[in-house]
Amino acid sequence: MSHWIDLRSDTVTQPSPAMRDAMHAAPVGDDVYGDDPTVNALQERAAELFGYEAALFAASGTQTNLIALLAHCGRGDEYLVGQEAHTYRYEGGGAAVLGSIQPQPITNQPDGSLAITDIEAQIKPDDVHFARTRLLALENTIGGRVLPADYVAQATRLAHLRGLNTHLDGARICNAAVKQGVSLQAAVAGFDSVSVCLSKGLGAPVGSVLCGSRALIEQGKRWRKMLGGGMRQAGVIAAAGLYALENNVQRLKEDHDNAAFLAAELAKIHGLGVSTPQTNIFYVDVPRDAAAALNEALLAEQIRVSMAPRLRLVTHLNVSRADMATVASVFKQFFSRWQQ
Repeated sequence: MSHWIDLRSDTVTQPSPAMRDAMHAAPVGDDVYGDDPTVNALQERAAELFGYEAALFAASGTQTNLIALLAHCGRGDEYLVGQEAHTYRYEGGGAAVLGSIQPQPITNQPDGSLAITDIEAQIKPDDVHFARTRLLALENTIGGRVLPADYVAQATRLAHLRGLNTHLDGARICNAAVKQGVSLQAAVAGFDSVSVCLSKGLGAPVGSVLCGSRALIEQGKRWRKMLGGGMRQAGVIAAAGLYALENNVQRLKEDHDNAAFLAAELAKIHGLGVSTPQTNIFYVDVPRDAAAALNEALLAEQIRVSMAPRLRLVTHLNVSRADMATVASVFKQFFSRWQQ
């Protein structure tokens, strides 16, 4: 099979031979009964690594985020969230549709954060006219940007002082931890719960874990079942997640380095606006009248990218430095012709 360079997302990763071996060898049981040993091992290991009492394995990050929102908030409650946040913009409005939970979106700052003054201003008073503000939901990384640790500490401290719980959409929290050179526990400090995706840069084929208190996870099990997420012999896929946590966290630095290399090469091309990657995601502003032809040129060389609404490039474990050089060469050749 020919080799495609797929930079659309780190969700396109394929399980490695060693990960497949772990999946094949995984002992399994019925997880709805709680007796799948591999699922239990994954949940225990995730809770330990991130510093929580318990964890819950689910099919996707959308599901773990929704479970967290449903467990933290009740009907008529509200959560504060960024306009760019996945839980607000890209998860089908699940909290509102399925939980009757009102989102209060707040404009993200250029670094991905929510201004502390904006958070405080949106916490509703205890008045029958308002939804009850119950939760602050942040995301790290967000668009590949890492939230500064001092900002996270300030935001979560404010939330707790005002009686709010805190949830982190940590789909790529391992990227943030590696970039900052801190432990996974340090990266999630201040959050009452965190959703961690196993199927992005960590390379598992499916699955996320929600970490939190035992009480929250017990509520989460009920919500997961209600949402159709009660899986049976799920150890087959949980084994991939366990392998990913044990083997693929620190290697994320390779993805960050590859993104930096490619961004630097593309920045040499006149007419392109290239963001500086902090982790494995960066964006390129392409002249509008060149976008369609560029996409065709890339596909002709077996390169896939996400072109709309802004060209996004995402590195991961299935692309190499040599692949980055190839992509840069195709871009340079295209624009040398297009600019003539």
